[in-house]
Amino acid sequence: MSFDAAHIEEGEFRYVEAGAGPPVLLLHGLFGAIENYARTVAHLASRHTVAVPDLPFYSLPRAETHLGAVADFLDRFSRHKGWQRMTIIGNSIGGELALMYAHAHPDRVRSLVLCGSSGLEERGFGGVYFRRADYEFVRQKVAMTFHDPRHVTKSLVDACYAKVNDRHTLARIVALARNSARRDLGHAIRELSVPVGLIWGRQDLVTPPHVAEEFHRRLPRSEIFWIDECGHVPMMEQPDAFNRALDRHWIGASAE
Repeated sequence: MSFDAAHIEEGEFRYVEAGAGPPVLLLHGLFGAIENYARTVAHLASRHTVAVPDLPFYSLPRAETHLGAVADFLDRFSRHKGWQRMTIIGNSIGGELALMYAHAHPDRVRSLVLCGSSGLEERGFGGVYFRRADYEFVRQKVAMTFHDPRHVTKSLVDACYAKVNDRHTLARIVALARNSARRDLGHAIRELSVPVGLIWGRQDLVTPPHVAEEFHRRLPRSEIFWIDECGHVPMMEQPDAFNRALDRHWIGASAE
């Protein structure tokens, strides 16, 4: 997918931005990219300032490669933009970062949307993934991300294959995945007071539906929106349904 939006580089920040209005921050996953949200940016830009930063998963110093450092990056980015309060939408590990940020800076978050979020349980990109880098094995792991195999394109598999075969990138992927697995967000989840929309694929194999139900049980103010025939990345696999769910969450959140 390509963006009909401005690509901006300012200091440490590389991001896409479009639209005008209340700010919305979109966070991709560990193997994701800003392009994952192309249809979402187009949908929201008519009423919001929408930004998708390129998260520094692979560029942090080795000693600082942990989710806390990425959350600090998000704080610097939002302050660089001059945003006082924002909605954060996060997929996979991006959802975990959204939860961490909202817990640390509750006064700066208007609402959250989590889709296939880690933070409680995640499958699919465990230790064996990092020990084997043959192309077919990587393709099978990428295929876990989608319900419809047509989305498992050669270009997508090639990009993931390149990441796990670069030793510097791989070291950071391993460090971040282990940091995520060790982190317990149970207390943070229960303390969140902002409205949270949980948008989940019913066929998600990485963070299965019971993970969404557990988030819903623990979060004080949440609602689940299920998307059929959809895996771990609904904004890519079912973008129209994902955008409709966003609209429903916005209506509920704005009524509070």
